[in-house]
Amino acid sequence: MKKPLIGTLAALALAGGTALAGAAPAQAAPAGAAQVDAAPLSADQVSAAPLSAVSFAGTVALSNCSGSVVRMPNSAPTDPALVLSNGHCLESGMPGPGQVVTNQPSSRTFSLLSAGGGKLATLRATKVVYGAMTDTDVSIYQLSTTYAAIKSKYGISALTVADTHPVRGADIRVVSGYWKKIYSCSVDGFAYRLKEADWTFKDSVRYTSGCNVIGGTSGSPVVDASTGLLVAVNNTINESGESCTLNNPCEVDQSGNVTVHQGIGYAQETYGIPACFGPGNRLDLTRAGCALPRP
Repeated sequence: MKKPLIGTLAALALAGGTALAGAAPAQAAPAGAAQVDAAPLSADQVSAAPLSAVSFAGTVALSNCSGSVVRMPNSAPTDPALVLSNGHCLESGMPGPGQVVTNQPSSRTFSLLSAGGGKLATLRATKVVYGAMTDTDVSIYQLSTTYAAIKSKYGISALTVADTHPVRGADIRVVSGYWKKIYSCSVDGFAYRLKEADWTFKDSVRYTSGCNVIGGTSGSPVVDASTGLLVAVNNTINESGESCTLNNPCEVDQSGNVTVHQGIGYAQETYGIPACFGPGNRLDLTRAGCALPRP
């Protein structure tokens, strides 16, 4: 994980400086498969790609991270739209272990991107619906507009959050709205527990070695290239080979054995999120099947 990119340093990096490793404790991570081109695609390259390819459509850039406009499988066009990112990207700072944020007012803004990566509009939140770094690393914002309005004005549809567990070996894309980069890799497997400093995440997606994501890619949607569904949210990477320290997550298996994979990145699964939202995109942590940590 990394602390969010902020202020002048972020502006300098975006203007063409060094790629900073920037966002709160769970930042993006490298991942990639030998059989998949692991090099990031620029906005120009993506705009020239086939229409069926994963693009920037539906993604957003935050002030310090990446994210995406998302819908649940049963969300209606008239529902208030939601934005998904990392819990460590919250403007209030990184939640501590066991801390859960729900329904807090927010006026945060997001840059909505076109398929080719150009800015289409500025979207504004009304509240943080949910935020946590316990078991997972997610933030979910409610916007002041609906899916139907976004589609009508800008021609952009939200990414649908899959309600089934991601599959090992799946061809995936990590789509960063902050950097306007798309990384190609595969799901290498799953970490029973992923520990980083004071935080512990459950059943995390492990990338194959190749998606060399950097600071600012935190919160990027992880999209299954075969279905177009969002299956995880980009989260962290082991940078220097240390064990269980900040920016150096370690895996812990069911027997307590610790494994370190230097240079390998991780994402947090999202398939359990839809069960926590009822009609009208209303968060209800007491719904059957909802396993998100409660306040």
